[in-house]
Amino acid sequence: MKRLAGLLSAAATLLVLTGCAAPGGSQPGAIEIRSGVIEQITPVQISSSHHQGLGAVLGGLGGLGIGSLIGAGTGRDVAMVAGAIGGAVAGNEVQKKHAQPIPGQQIMVRLTSGVLVQVTQPVGPALAVGRRVYVEGTGENARVTPQ
Repeated sequence: MKRLAGLLSAAATLLVLTGCAAPGGSQPGAIEIRSGVIEQITPVQISSSHHQGLGAVLGGLGGLGIGSLIGAGTGRDVAMVAGAIGGAVAGNEVQKKHAQPIPGQQIMVRLTSGVLVQVTQPVGPALAVGRRVYVEGTGENARVTPQ
């Protein structure tokens, strides 16, 4: 029975260690850099990644906290309610200003390997059709920079 428990324990440990192994043997912090030429640039609007309502919630909590420092008894309760409402309104207005879409570029790059890559990023200086560039990273983290 002890031998069976030991074998099951060893098998479970091996399974856990196999699951923790890094796929492909890539090194942490390594960034893939490829080179190519810009074939097309299209202006786009990049939507904000801010969560709706978060500004109102955080503002309301801040106002509630500040209101709790004022007065005592009923006056304190009134100050807390007024602070929460005022903070929520102010936080919502601040978030509206930051939730606006930002100007971006959809950039088509023909890599030296012949592969066509599309990257969407905020507007960058010195990028034009025909310009030699580097494509740094992969997936959503890819960025186009001039050579």
